[in-house]
Amino acid sequence: LLIPAPGAAFPVSGHASSPPAAAALRPYPAHIRRLDRRVRRRRRGRRLPLHHPLPQLARPPPRAPQIPRPGPSVRPATLSSPIPFHGGRGSPSPRVSHRGVALTVLQNYMLNARVNEELVAAAGVEEGDVVLEIGPGTGSLTAALLAAGATVVAVEKDKHMATLVRDRFGSTEQLKVIEEDITKFHVHSHFLPILEEKSRGTKKYAKVVSNLPFNVSTEVVKQILPMGDVFSVMVLMLQDEAALRLANASIQTPEYRPINVFVNFYSEPEYKFKVERANFFPQPTVDGGVIRFKIKDAGEYPPVSSNKSFFSMVNSAFNGKRKMLRKSLQHLYSSADIEAALTNIGLPPTARPSELMMDDFVRLHNYLGNV
Repeated sequence: LLIPAPGAAFPVSGHASSPPAAAALRPYPAHIRRLDRRVRRRRRGRRLPLHHPLPQLARPPPRAPQIPRPGPSVRPATLSSPIPFHGGRGSPSPRVSHRGVALTVLQNYMLNARVNEELVAAAGVEEGDVVLEIGPGTGSLTAALLAAGATVVAVEKDKHMATLVRDRFGSTEQLKVIEEDITKFHVHSHFLPILEEKSRGTKKYAKVVSNLPFNVSTEVVKQILPMGDVFSVMVLMLQDEAALRLANASIQTPEYRPINVFVNFYSEPEYKFKVERANFFPQPTVDGGVIRFKIKDAGEYPPVSSNKSFFSMVNSAFNGKRKMLRKSLQHLYSSADIEAALTNIGLPPTARPSELMMDDFVRLHNYLGNV
């Protein structure tokens, strides 16, 4: 294929003119010539692809996780021994190995032994106390609880972690490791016999101290708080934002939710302190926060005719958080009854769920229950 050089005359078909001189013509660019050849080959029936895919590159093998050195907020002297990663859980982490035992996913291990001691102190653990620890991990918090003189019932879902904790502490009567999912764990059958044995004629309560997996914290809170006949105190390590929201959420804020009504119904929450993310391995993307719940006994609950119907009303109210209560509860009660109840407890008929404190919900429920 030839094209005329700039300024040269292009021959017109049908005219008897002599062919242009070779010097006046130059070839088409190479990429045009290659494309022309491919098109002509396809016309002759040869199906050659115009574009060939690039070869697939093999993915590199995954890198083994590196054990980080303690950051500036974690001094080497504070690291528990002999195991460098310590119980606690949180955001997903790689599966790493320690002494032949796999440290599984969904765990963030505590590097700072002083944090475990502060958890024990926040719960007021003393000699002779019975403590439930959820997810002991490799046992650093377990060691702090045992050092305080407590009898520890450690519930661990992962069999590798359960084996590691048993091997670490041996056959001590102060520790009982149960391999089970905490959400399926029957608390009363395990704790009531132990508490009766240690009561010595007086009512004795157990405590809960745990560095929880962040993804099950709400489930555990809902499971444990109604057990005021078994537990008196619960101290948990949660995501800092979640701990603050449970303890300090105020009405008329986006953080105020049904879980806040639930928590205040069954306990008195208190935010204790923040734990920097550098204290965990692998380091999570959020800081930890410690919250203490003083669990109420059944006689201290707000007076409602039925706990089940009360929380059903609260959840229904928050399903339409921005709606007025006379709209979000109209499938349970008539609008006229709801407006009359709100007026009776000193709230406007246009009130929304985010404007009611727990005591307001209690009075609203009791009034509507008598209609």
